[in-house]
Amino acid sequence: MLFNSSIFIFGFLPISLSACFILARISGPRAAQISLIVASLGFYTYWNPSYLPLLVLSIVFNYSVAAAMARVGSKIHRRYLLFFAIVFDLSLLGYYKYASFFLGAFNTATGADFAIPAILLPLGISFYTFQQLTLLADISNEGAAQRVRFHHFLLFVIFFPHLIAGPIVHHREMMPQFEKADYRFRWENLAVGGSLFAMGLFKKAAMADGIAAYVSPLYANASAGHRLSLVYAWAAAFGFLLQMYFDFSGYSEMALGLARMVGIKLPINFNSPLKATSITDHWSRWHMTLTRFLREYLYTPMTMSLTRRRKSKGKGGIGGSKATAGAFLSLIALPSLITMFLAGLWHGAGYQFLVWGLLHGLYISVNQGWRLVSPCIWPNRERYYRVMRPIGFILTLLCVVMAIPFFRADSLATASNVFSGMIFCNGVELPAIVENRLPALGTALAQLGVVFVPSGLTDLMMIWLWIAALLLIAVIPPNVIEILRNFEPVSSLPSTITVGRDSGLFRLLTLRFSLSWAVAVGLTLALALVCLPQPTSFIYFNF
Repeated sequence: MLFNSSIFIFGFLPISLSACFILARISGPRAAQISLIVASLGFYTYWNPSYLPLLVLSIVFNYSVAAAMARVGSKIHRRYLLFFAIVFDLSLLGYYKYASFFLGAFNTATGADFAIPAILLPLGISFYTFQQLTLLADISNEGAAQRVRFHHFLLFVIFFPHLIAGPIVHHREMMPQFEKADYRFRWENLAVGGSLFAMGLFKKAAMADGIAAYVSPLYANASAGHRLSLVYAWAAAFGFLLQMYFDFSGYSEMALGLARMVGIKLPINFNSPLKATSITDHWSRWHMTLTRFLREYLYTPMTMSLTRRRKSKGKGGIGGSKATAGAFLSLIALPSLITMFLAGLWHGAGYQFLVWGLLHGLYISVNQGWRLVSPCIWPNRERYYRVMRPIGFILTLLCVVMAIPFFRADSLATASNVFSGMIFCNGVELPAIVENRLPALGTALAQLGVVFVPSGLTDLMMIWLWIAALLLIAVIPPNVIEILRNFEPVSSLPSTITVGRDSGLFRLLTLRFSLSWAVAVGLTLALALVCLPQPTSFIYFNF
């Protein structure tokens, strides 16, 4: 069931909210929680009933491990239980998500001919697997060894606003809310949640799906073997980046809004990443809960382990007078490459995702290296930031755009086709109408190697108009969380939102409950609904 489908908006959502509010008033929070659990199970079952037993198996197994950890006094025994859970969970995830990919790679490498099974990816398996592992990892530590109530654990995993595509929530930010929330009807919760949902729906239905109509044919042509030239390749890259931006931004806001309607605040997962001035800044704003997971449970432990190993051999770390290029490569570059390689693998089973991950790992390594040496090269930091922030913004945007074909393409060959076009390897093509209408310009361009093809000018103009409009929307106005910041729409606000946002456009757009705001939200919702005759799946539902 899609958030942007009529059956969800006009059927599932009002029924689920009504049941929650009524039961909370009549029987209390526990009954309301049970109604949300039942609704979440129904939400998941509607998509594919055959995978409900897999979800239930995962929950029962991980809760049993969590309960066993809470009873075990020895930390080493909890570590054994955690290792057992990791092996079990990742084995399930690996079978359903990666078995076909690795078996195909083995066939290619060895010349074997093993049959590749057709395995349908269970919806949300990456998200609910990682979410449960974060809880178990924390319970395995001394400070988090406490018993978790089963109905809270169940709601923590399958709460339908975040079940399918995140955010990857942390038990520390959710369990206290489940305990304290009364789940009753509140006008403020409905107003804030409804505003988030309406704006997110508009982003998905009008913006993301709007530009997708022009982006998809470009990748279909590239997949069919047509070599995309410079202008079309950049349009494909920029177009899909903005499609994914508004698709995931819209989903994230809809998820926040749905949870807020019943009084639950999810963590922020998207904070204007195209405004970033460095690649590390970009990743601190894009899919923020995945970035948090990778940093806390992979990158940081790996870096600490490597640092201890270097110190045991008498070698220096990154700080201090003993800092060396070797320390940088082993303590920053290597963990960054491994982390982003695995991030690419998490997003999809394909070589193109691995290349995408490695590219971002390289970007992060270069950025971290520059952050270490730039104070020595440019000690005046005030002037440095004044000059480098706009340069960093442009470089970051270009780096993200250059990598995006490997995220969107259906194969490494298709991604290479688009990437080759972006770096002038596929020549330059323009619609023939340019040559016909402007013969002098056409002659000059032809002498420079431009080839004119009998394709329409309209689609090319339209996709670049879409790109220009959506890019301006992404980088200039405040985002939805900033507009709603006075009502704390998320469990915690980033410093970029809470500081320096009290004047100008931010003050003008700040939410105030009024008739004009209600009309604006109503019109936004109406326009979004007009675009919903054939709702499309969210991009992150594929992961």
